[in-house]
Amino acid sequence: MNKHSAAVLLAPGFEETEAVTVIDVLRRANVRVILVSLHADLEVTGAHDIVVKADVPLASLDSRTVELAVVPGGMPGAENLAASPLVTAFLNDVYGNGGWVAALCAAPIVLHAAGLLTGRRVTSYPGFECHLTGAQYTGERVEQDDRIITSQGPGTALQFALYVVKTVVGSDTCKKLAAAMMYSGPDV
Repeated sequence: MNKHSAAVLLAPGFEETEAVTVIDVLRRANVRVILVSLHADLEVTGAHDIVVKADVPLASLDSRTVELAVVPGGMPGAENLAASPLVTAFLNDVYGNGGWVAALCAAPIVLHAAGLLTGRRVTSYPGFECHLTGAQYTGERVEQDDRIITSQGPGTALQFALYVVKTVVGSDTCKKLAAAMMYSGPDV
């Protein structure tokens, strides 16, 4: 596992604000970010018709090369990812190898489909908690349970991304980055 490497999983219909915010913040923290397309086509169209070019298709990425897998929400992006056995296997491999998994907005349904949320404290976009059976829904802006981090949606994307940096990279890096970005939201 390469230290400070992250895979951001993209499927048609992903939430652009969440994806790009996480990608940007992780890169500012010197995390090697790999944009991963669910399909062989590397151009992935988001929920609001913004096209992002991924680096690799998921089928060609070795889960042992990343310490963090991030799943942005958006519909039908989250449903597309949740329906993929390749995605659920990848997330289980990352987590099983001692890595982190993180999801926001609707994307905790992807972690649920992977069987990673049973008995865990989680949050999501309000209304999606009914899809997270077996998990303890908290309604917090950002929630962590073990090596699983979840958040509520586009409005919490920056706080979520900084929290991921704090947790995976370190609090000093997070504090410096938050100050440089003029972040004045809730504590991370």
